[in-house]
Amino acid sequence: MTTQAPSVFDKARLLTEARSAQRTRQDANTLSRQPRLGEGLIKVFLLLCGVVSIFTTVGIAVVLVDQSLLFFTNSEVSLTEFFTTTTWQPQIGEFGILPLVNATLMTSLIAMLVAVPMGMGAAIFLSEYARPKVRAILKPILEILAGVPTVVYGYFALTFMTPLLRAIFGSDTVQIYNTASAGIIMGIMIIPTISSMSEDALSAVPRSLREASYGLGATRLETTVRVVLPAALSGVLAAVIVGISRAVGETMIVAIAAGAGPNFTFNPFEAAETMTGHIARISGGDLSYGSIDYTSIFAIGLTLFVMTMILNIISRAITTRYREVYQ
Repeated sequence: MTTQAPSVFDKARLLTEARSAQRTRQDANTLSRQPRLGEGLIKVFLLLCGVVSIFTTVGIAVVLVDQSLLFFTNSEVSLTEFFTTTTWQPQIGEFGILPLVNATLMTSLIAMLVAVPMGMGAAIFLSEYARPKVRAILKPILEILAGVPTVVYGYFALTFMTPLLRAIFGSDTVQIYNTASAGIIMGIMIIPTISSMSEDALSAVPRSLREASYGLGATRLETTVRVVLPAALSGVLAAVIVGISRAVGETMIVAIAAGAGPNFTFNPFEAAETMTGHIARISGGDLSYGSIDYTSIFAIGLTLFVMTMILNIISRAITTRYREVYQ
C-alpha cells in the first residue's frame, strides 16, 4: 500500500502554520519582556507578605523557646515532673502540666462531638439537598456564628448552658463552672468553620460522579455517603482538624465558663482550667519579669504551640494523602 505524497498546497499550509506559531511565540516573549510597573509592585508586595508571615511565625517560635528555656533550666523545674505529675502550682514548686492539658483535651473533645455531626450535616444539606436560593440564604446566616465574639459565647455558656445542664442533671452533679458547658458552646462556635470548609470540598466534587451514581440507580443519600463524601475526604478531614485546632486554642469561652483553677479530673461537670484559660488568668495579674510564674506562661504556650503544629502537620499529611484531582 502506497501513501500519497503531500501536495504543494499541503506544504504551503504547513509552512504557514509553522510561521504563525513562531510569530505567536515571539509575540509572547516580547510581551513578557515588556516592563509592567503595576505587576512588578504587586509581585513585590505578595513576596513581602509571604516573608512577613514566615518571619512572624519564626519569631513567635523563637520567643517561646527562648523564654521556655528559662523555665526548664530553672533548678526548681524537672522536665519529667512537668510531663508526668498532676499538680500545677508554680507558687509552691509544683509544675505538672497534665491538669491543664487534660482540661484542654476534654473541652476540645466535647466541642468536636458537637461540631462534627452538626457541621457535616449542615455541609451535606447545603451541598446536596438545598436549592440554590435556600443555600444562598442559609450559608451566610450560618457563617454569622463565626463573627460572634468569643467572650459573648463564654457568657452564653455561663448564663444559659450551665443552668440548662444543672436543670437536666441536677445542681449537685453539675458545678457552676464546668468543662461540659464550655465544650458544648465551643462546638457551636466551630460549626461554621467545619460546615463552610466541608461544603466547599463537597461542592468541588464533579457533577459527573453524582450523575454516574444516579445512573446506576443509587439514591441521593447513597450517592452522598458512598460517592461524594469519599471523593471529598481530604477536604472534610482537613476541616475537622482545623476545627480541633480552633478548639484547642480557644481562650475566652473556657476562661469564663470552664473554671479558674487547675484540676485533674475526667468529670466534665466539674471545674477545670485549660492551658489558654490559665495563661489568660495569671497574665492579668502582677507577675515579675523573669520570675518562674512569668516563664511558666511561655512553657505552657510552647506546649500549646507544639500541639497545634502537630495538628497542622497531620492535616497537611491527610490532605496530601487523600487528595483527589479532577480534570
